[in-house]
Amino acid sequence: MAKALKDKSPSSIASSSSRGKPVKTLRPLKKPAGKGSRRILLTEAEIYEVFRRFHAASPEPKGELLYVNPYTLLIAVVLSAQATDAGVNKATPALFRLADSPEKMLALGEDKVRDLVKTIGLYRTKAKNVIALSQRLVDEFGGEVPGDRDVLETLPGVGRKTANVVMNIAFGHPTMAVDTHVFRIANRLALSQGTTPLAVEADLLRVVPPEYALHAHHWLILHGRYVCKARKPECWRCLVNDICLYPDKTPAP
Repeated sequence: MAKALKDKSPSSIASSSSRGKPVKTLRPLKKPAGKGSRRILLTEAEIYEVFRRFHAASPEPKGELLYVNPYTLLIAVVLSAQATDAGVNKATPALFRLADSPEKMLALGEDKVRDLVKTIGLYRTKAKNVIALSQRLVDEFGGEVPGDRDVLETLPGVGRKTANVVMNIAFGHPTMAVDTHVFRIANRLALSQGTTPLAVEADLLRVVPPEYALHAHHWLILHGRYVCKARKPECWRCLVNDICLYPDKTPAP
């Protein structure tokens, strides 16, 4: 079974030294005047430097969900809603050994699917959605996962984030899948001031340099998962600490 592995250890994106010549046009950083003030957005040069460093540390970052083909990727992402990738990965190997196509999933049946994914949160609803979307794929798309985000969003259990992940990983589109990590990091780094996932997605699509767009959401997810954590960001290990405008940086232990 294929696994989407990172090129290096999770912390490498934070601790690797940057390569190449630094951008010389960075302006002096300023902090917000207070908690109620609007954060100063980064310049184009600063944004480029952020993603240049992420790329230097991990040129081809990968998602952490287990999958074997576009269909199993879709199912894994659907199952990961309001659950951790690690938790989903404990359940899906057994499921995908039995059903790696919508036809096989339908033959397995909802009761068996529910039993196999019962360790995952909301497993009853998710099992129902897995069967329903598999039926749609068979009935309307010849058993294939459509490479169209708008169509994907019409499938049971598939929202915009899930559709963006599938479009990015399975079909190579530079989409921005905004989960809690991406939302947090985009705002902390002042890549966006968006207050909704859709607003953050629009900002990232606008400001991320095109050459880094394909992998941008992976870098942000991994950075949020392993370094820039919600409760206590490990700022002393951050690869872009000197550029980040987040005012409440955590000091080194």
